[in-house]
Amino acid sequence: MPETGSDTLSEAVPQTGGTAENSPATADRTDPSPGKEGAGSDKTPARKEAKAGEQPAPAATDVGTSGGTDPGVPKVEAEPKKASAKKAPAKPRSRRVPAKRVRARRRAGAAKSSGGKKKQTSFRVGDKVVHPHHGAAEIIKRSKLDLAGEPRSYFELEIATESSLKVLIPVDTIDETIRPVITKTAAGKVLLKFKEEPQDSGANWSRWYKVLNEKMTSGDIFQVAEVVRDLTHAQHAKGISPALKRMLSKARTTLSSELAFALRINPDQALERIDQALPKPETPEE
Repeated sequence: MPETGSDTLSEAVPQTGGTAENSPATADRTDPSPGKEGAGSDKTPARKEAKAGEQPAPAATDVGTSGGTDPGVPKVEAEPKKASAKKAPAKPRSRRVPAKRVRARRRAGAAKSSGGKKKQTSFRVGDKVVHPHHGAAEIIKRSKLDLAGEPRSYFELEIATESSLKVLIPVDTIDETIRPVITKTAAGKVLLKFKEEPQDSGANWSRWYKVLNEKMTSGDIFQVAEVVRDLTHAQHAKGISPALKRMLSKARTTLSSELAFALRINPDQALERIDQALPKPETPEE
């Protein structure tokens, strides 16, 4: 009977919330005698160790949460994460393309559109040609020069009216710049232009000057002949300004240089042909 009572009392201790240190009476009752140590229950010593030993480790809790935590452990609040500021995407910098590359790309695109074939020209060294601003000339040389940052083929022209003046023209654009000299038959038609009725300035002198200047730079020998005809007539009729006198002199030189090539005569002989074809000024009657 004492064993049964001892077991009963030891079972009642955890239910009432007491401990071995707070209740000595209970401890005496639960302490078995040495004679009954082997015959007693095996559960009793284990229960005593659990009661008198260290407190069990507190259950793991989440730090910074509002749930129940061990009062002995200080509560640590987690710092809120700072939102990382997003950097605005960098704007692409516009790079300035050098003019040399732009010209090279344009020529490459033109070559690609033409099937990649190199443009051929009908002009050769020794040909007699006409430049729209300088008049008759002769192609004296073809050379490859590096003038714009890349090698390129050029024709060198010697101007007939100014032997010391040399003009370089790229081979791939020469067909758009110069033209061949007119034939002997065309030269006769040019002189017939002097027989047509001349045009004067009228009331709008500035407009007339603009028209004459456009004819001079057109590269058309027939329009240059019209300038010689009209200015010669105006000079004989009422006189012309110094600017128009310079234009008339240049027109006569341009016309005579091409006629000299076409008729195979020298420039002085070509000027005589021009003066013979021009209408003679009317002399006032006495």
